[in-house]
Amino acid sequence: MNQDKVSSVFDFKWVKQLRYYWDDEIDGGDCIIKQVSACLRYGYEYMGATSRLVITPLTDRCWITISNALHIKLGANPAGPAGTGKTESTKDLAKAIAIQCIVFNCSDQVDYKMMGRLFSGLCQQGCWTCLDEFNRIDIEVLSVIAQQLLQVRKALLAELTQFHFEGRDIRIRDTFGTHVTMNPGYAGRTELPDNLKVLFRPVAMMIPDYGLIAEIMLFAEGFGNAKILSKKMVQLYKLSSEQLSQQDHYDFGLRAVKSVLVMAGSLKRANPDLVEDGVLIRAMRDANVPKFLKDDLPLFSAIIQDLFPSIEITPNNYGNLKTTIEEIITLNDLQVHPPFVIKVIELFETFNVRFGVMLVGLTGSGKTTCYEVLEKTMTTMRERNDENQVY
Repeated sequence: MNQDKVSSVFDFKWVKQLRYYWDDEIDGGDCIIKQVSACLRYGYEYMGATSRLVITPLTDRCWITISNALHIKLGANPAGPAGTGKTESTKDLAKAIAIQCIVFNCSDQVDYKMMGRLFSGLCQQGCWTCLDEFNRIDIEVLSVIAQQLLQVRKALLAELTQFHFEGRDIRIRDTFGTHVTMNPGYAGRTELPDNLKVLFRPVAMMIPDYGLIAEIMLFAEGFGNAKILSKKMVQLYKLSSEQLSQQDHYDFGLRAVKSVLVMAGSLKRANPDLVEDGVLIRAMRDANVPKFLKDDLPLFSAIIQDLFPSIEITPNNYGNLKTTIEEIITLNDLQVHPPFVIKVIELFETFNVRFGVMLVGLTGSGKTTCYEVLEKTMTTMRERNDENQVY
């Protein structure tokens, strides 16, 4: 703030912050939250000591839209491609205000009765809801949802404590809020009707600041040289998305970056003596190499070599895991073929960062045998009471 020369409480750089105040005049004293023109009550909902989002300028803009929409009894509509932080930003603001946020994944199976029951419960509890991929709901249902939300908004504007909704009288709390997220331009999505559009304030969530997110997450995972490493990592993903072949299963988005950063953190804690550059390279290699086609592997290696010219990349030592895999392959009357052994190890590595894995390849390329060998390896190691137990 000093660098931005913030010298007044009316300066926008100060006003746009999420600010907490104690107001003695409200019901004998209560905590209120202000942001720009919005003034909201603190919710006192404890949701555990969970991890927080990295706050970027995009998150700030999203939060300002949501808080100011709630102030005038509307909802917010963050729209943009997958993995840009629409749902996470909404959930994190709810955590900051201490209000429970129920995330509901919409589909074309949703009908107006289901939504009526959802809104009825939320009104009585004063919770938020984040309706994910809202525009997947059928247009006929959306028009009825618009009427339901309009009823709720009228009750909120009139500051009622009870109102008539879907055939019965229910109570309503003024902390209620409905937010929707949308992926425009995807198949099977409908355009929102005008009477529904006016109930939500839109905010475009396009490209998050990958560099800032990577830098703060690396610092949080215990890296000292995070500023330089984050720039190199973002550059690696940018060059990979441009130079490698375009495959449906390749993903260089924010979710992929986040999983690599978490993986790098666990590797650093397991090997505190390793050079930080080497730890990050190993995490990026272990997370990405299993999914690349053989023609893309030399390109990826060349990009890593260009970005980290002085680091010698040592191969991982899998020790007991590798010998057990080879033993299981032999017991199943198969040949111990080195590329196949590597693939089983890569599947093991992928399971360490993903709980849902898809094996992609031509018929007869060993997909089923690969996971069967890994399953038997893990079972054998568990029976021997080794360190790599599976349950």
